[in-house]
Amino acid sequence: MRLVIQRTSGAEVWIDGARHSQTGAGLLILFGTQAGDTEQSCAWLADKAVNLRIFEDDEGRMNRSVLDFGGEIMIVSQFTLYADCRKGRRPSFGKAQDPAEAEKLYDRFVELVAASGLKTGAGVFGARMDVRFNNHGPVTILLDHDV
Repeated sequence: MRLVIQRTSGAEVWIDGARHSQTGAGLLILFGTQAGDTEQSCAWLADKAVNLRIFEDDEGRMNRSVLDFGGEIMIVSQFTLYADCRKGRRPSFGKAQDPAEAEKLYDRFVELVAASGLKTGAGVFGARMDVRFNNHGPVTILLDHDV
């Protein structure tokens, strides 16, 4: 399982020209799964994401989590996180998990993050979305949990 976590001052998901979801300052999490990923990976990554200390404290050091300041989290599914571009010029997505299984894990991950008590927005699994956000810092972190 792979997350791309971006610290943001706000995020929106638009689908078919209409705003579907919106969050304020906090995190944008792009979520991808590979064959063999499990709910245990979801639990580990959800806990890691909401507790990751990537926000500044009063002294300007990355010492606070999104939980510490009551931020908001937008979660968007993205199978392209498992693109393999080593051969040729077109990405292969052979490592990405079967869509039916990936959707279950995505939904579970959203549930686990929302259980933190933070406002949690989400995209729609499999939809063509426009994701708009302001990367604050910029800060972008990759988190993997391999099976």
